[in-house]
Amino acid sequence: MTERPRPLPGLHDQVLDSLGKDICSGVRAPGSTLTLEELERTHGVSRSVARETVRVLESMQLVVSRRRVGIKVLDPDQWNLFEPRIIRWRMQSPQRPEQLAALVGLRLAVEPESARLAALNATPGQAAELVALAGRMWAAGEEGNLQAFLELDVQYHALMLECSGNPMFVQLQGLISEFLEGWHAGGLGPGHPHPVALQLHAEVATAVQRREPEAAFTTMRNLLTRSADEAS
Repeated sequence: MTERPRPLPGLHDQVLDSLGKDICSGVRAPGSTLTLEELERTHGVSRSVARETVRVLESMQLVVSRRRVGIKVLDPDQWNLFEPRIIRWRMQSPQRPEQLAALVGLRLAVEPESARLAALNATPGQAAELVALAGRMWAAGEEGNLQAFLELDVQYHALMLECSGNPMFVQLQGLISEFLEGWHAGGLGPGHPHPVALQLHAEVATAVQRREPEAAFTTMRNLLTRSADEAS
């Protein structure tokens, strides 16, 4: 599996998280500017920490540094919306409904096809691991262990993308993981995994193991549609 972006340590991460949330929530509006001196003063950090924070924000296309202008917040249509940390910040902002709708649409476009490809391309070992993960999810759901269920759910969907054999799908693992974590953290859907959802996870994994691509596609779409309906 591809590694998800690791947060910067210590002060870097704190300042980055604070600024990222402010930008994604609109507290720092598009077109507004800030300076390194302001970051040093308001966050009590060194110039090197301020510079590194801005460098990371620039890599996400949230801001751009311009001589004599300062650090300018860019319009949302310029942001790298596939960046997992931007997804996390938007899920914690007033834009959460829009972010959820966009992610649900993306998942419906990608994950059923990923399941179909997994039924064609997964190795026997990968297919067996999917079935095992579905079984452990069922047990965690029945036991009411929501934290374990979330961790297994993230692993399950990440592995499904990997099993597709499509390298571009694989690179969506961090994005899907942020969505699932934000979904559960936001209390969306039922407080306890529904038995039908648990069954559908198991059925997709079984379809992959049995090399039944159309069944895998249809069942994954049913699973995602059900999840979206629960949050609406």
